Amino acid sequence: MITRDEAFALLKKYNKDSFHIQHALTVEAVMKWYAEELGYGNEAEYWGIVGLLHDIDFEIYPDEHCLKAPELLREGGVSEDVIHAVCSHGYGITVGCGVTIDVEPTREMEKVLFAADELTGLIGAAALMRPSKSTKDMELKSLKKKYKSKGFAAGCSREVIERGAAQLGWELDKLLSMTLQAMAATEDIISEEMAAEE
Repeated sequence: MITRDEAFALLKKYNKDSFHIQHALTVEAVMKWYAEELGYGNEAEYWGIVGLLHDIDFEIYPDEHCLKAPELLREGGVSEDVIHAVCSHGYGITVGCGVTIDVEPTREMEKVLFAADELTGLIGAAALMRPSKSTKDMELKSLKKKYKSKGFAAGCSREVIERGAAQLGWELDKLLSMTLQAMAATEDIISEEMAAEE
């Protein structure tokens, strides 16, 4: 099992943009929060590593996202179960080169990653619109308003988020509410990590 430090070093080998680093740290923290919340506390580090590495190929190969990841991860000594989890967050999505990702999320951890990944981007964008620039004082109703506004954070696919909730067997409100809680609970940790990177 790759360590968290090794995973972070591997991420930074292929990702230089601070936006991508912050997204990776956010998804890592959210995944660890979900592991604790859903009764997988002893796997929290593992869930976090999957979250940290999920977009490893996106910065260099945006049109082959989830297709190049296995090669980069194998070179870094990452196990096949992590590679499957990373690739499964693109399930059913057609990437820039025209290929549709066919790696299906089967474990609960993979379904959480699929559902929460896009949503963290939307919640992050909504937080930036607030005077506080924070998720800590954001209420579910204000998030839902942004979610329903099709022009807001248009790059965050509502269809993917809703498919993610369905794969988990959750109502959309549950996914929105829990992911918002996860981001509010971990916001300070991510800020500290980003400050340490500067």
